[in-house]
Amino acid sequence: MKKVVLIFVSAVIPATLFSCKENTPKEVIVPSDEENKNPKQELALANDSKINKEPQSDYRYVTALSGLSLREFNNLQSEKLAKMPYGTKVKVIASEGKQTMNVSGIKGAMDEVEFNHKKGFAFNGYLSKFFPPEKDITVKGYARELQQQFPAVNYSETTSGTASNPITTQTLTLPDAQWHEAFSTAKHLFDFPMEFEFPNPKGKDLEIILDPDAKKGVWTCQLEITRKEDLLQKIEYVFEAEKFSAKVVIAPDGTNMKITRTEEVR
Repeated sequence: MKKVVLIFVSAVIPATLFSCKENTPKEVIVPSDEENKNPKQELALANDSKINKEPQSDYRYVTALSGLSLREFNNLQSEKLAKMPYGTKVKVIASEGKQTMNVSGIKGAMDEVEFNHKKGFAFNGYLSKFFPPEKDITVKGYARELQQQFPAVNYSETTSGTASNPITTQTLTLPDAQWHEAFSTAKHLFDFPMEFEFPNPKGKDLEIILDPDAKKGVWTCQLEITRKEDLLQKIEYVFEAEKFSAKVVIAPDGTNMKITRTEEVR
């Protein structure tokens, strides 16, 4: 897939400043009985021409960075037939059609899929119709790639402030997306610390999770979760340092999910 470079005023700030610590690995939450702790991170994205030829509804992408297990039967205790790497495009043979289980706050079911000519079952909470963002891709570049397959994807950008104190806001809207799909996308695009996992919908109305390994010079690095009656309302990633601050907000917009990032150079 092509990368499109997005140039804006805040580009003078190194990308690593947005991360709470240096060399923060990117990781998606996976079931404890599904995946190991320190897997080899591999990105297996499909060829653009193949994406355009194949029906959208029949294919999904693995969003678990540590990989997702292909199992013999439709339960998490059955034998593992293979490990499907992050970003792998798999064919859905049959979808259960309803949510029958909850894994780490993600509701889903076991779909029958085909991977490398093997047929088995995988938890569809870690399968998404949106291919995951490639490493170091810009938000605008990722939006353009998504639009080739999903024309309803929307991207916008605004700049305010002054030349010495610019404020840039980028918004990516994913049509008919789920909470965990939006969180996974945001986490990869904006390099959330791996400690910030997809929050369980059940919990306090307002929960703040601090990064325990924030590097020196970082004022704030935290995940803020807003709930109402055990339903997610908003997820915010907040980062502040002396000369730079950024906030990523994930929230529903009708049946869509909206990801908004605002960064300020001081």
